[in-house]
Amino acid sequence: MKIKAAVMTEVGKPLSIQQVELSEPKSNEVLVKIKATGVCHSDLNALHDQTTPTPTILGHEGSGIVEAVGSNVTRVKVGDKVALSWVPYCGTCEFCITGAVHLCESAFGPMFEGTLLDGTSRLSQDGKQIYHNSLLSTFAEFAVVPEMSCVKLPDEMPLAQASLIGCGVATGYGAAVNAAGVTPGSTVAVFGIGGVGVNAIQGAHIAGASKIIACDVKPANLEIAKQFGATHTINSAEVDVEAALKELTNGLGVHFAIDCSGHTAAAESAWKSTRKGGTVVLVGAFNPEKTLNIPAGGFHRVGKVLKGSFYGDTQPFRDFPMIAQMYLDGKFKLDELVLNRIELNDINQAFDSFHDCGCINVGRAVIEFND
Repeated sequence: MKIKAAVMTEVGKPLSIQQVELSEPKSNEVLVKIKATGVCHSDLNALHDQTTPTPTILGHEGSGIVEAVGSNVTRVKVGDKVALSWVPYCGTCEFCITGAVHLCESAFGPMFEGTLLDGTSRLSQDGKQIYHNSLLSTFAEFAVVPEMSCVKLPDEMPLAQASLIGCGVATGYGAAVNAAGVTPGSTVAVFGIGGVGVNAIQGAHIAGASKIIACDVKPANLEIAKQFGATHTINSAEVDVEAALKELTNGLGVHFAIDCSGHTAAAESAWKSTRKGGTVVLVGAFNPEKTLNIPAGGFHRVGKVLKGSFYGDTQPFRDFPMIAQMYLDGKFKLDELVLNRIELNDINQAFDSFHDCGCINVGRAVIEFND
């Protein structure tokens, strides 16, 4: 079938709106009519990544309606509303059978090669292959995706909000609830109040934390954090964040610190701001040329946990519907994360906004596809 898509033709260049060919799904795949897709900073990273194969169709935060299913598909049927997970898992490896599905390696070879799970592409133009991105490629009217990427949602779930669940929302919420295991009455510091950080705040609030302290350098982001459940804010560009956090916690430090910033300096502050026996969760992707420096002296005496968390330790088939239902019940904010609604033709404007330091980044521009 012929579809309209935003195609990355060169590294760092604006996306080009083109007509491409999409072949039918294979036995374990699903054809999804994309209804909404968020434009994530990770898409910008892929656009400027020399290892991204071209031409490719980016996009990994998507939702839509199941249009067709392969012969072996059992999890979804035609007409279902779905949110898409960019980390499908095999279900049979050692990580999967012990419940750590976010650590399954099955998706990463094909993901880096720009294919689907079987090592081939469903996208082409004039007989030449076009690559997939994150096994989804949601910057298009339709997408063929693995069955394990399709998570059914309630029929009443609005699809613009649903599209955001599959990346930043699940990662932030999961960092607090799954990875950190925030407990009722505890104190939590969240470093980096962007699209992931505000959802870590929401997760900590839902888990029953008594103090949730947002730490960032942008005053506007700190104000927004209060809407999502932050009880206190600290501008880490203006004060000693470690001293401020200890002052708010009787000199002990927080029980849980979650770094969503991707900056090693913030991660180091998170460690120093956490009390004995506390837990530090690192979500942001660090520059590989940087070094994380944790004090070695007395390390064994403080009993802290330092943990990396990929995708918020998310189990999509458990967590996506749970988040959707909390939203429908008025217990989880998603409307506020839809910063603006645009058409596919305007996608490069959304990319340009990432370069505006004054632009609000607590949420997403969402591309909507209307019939």
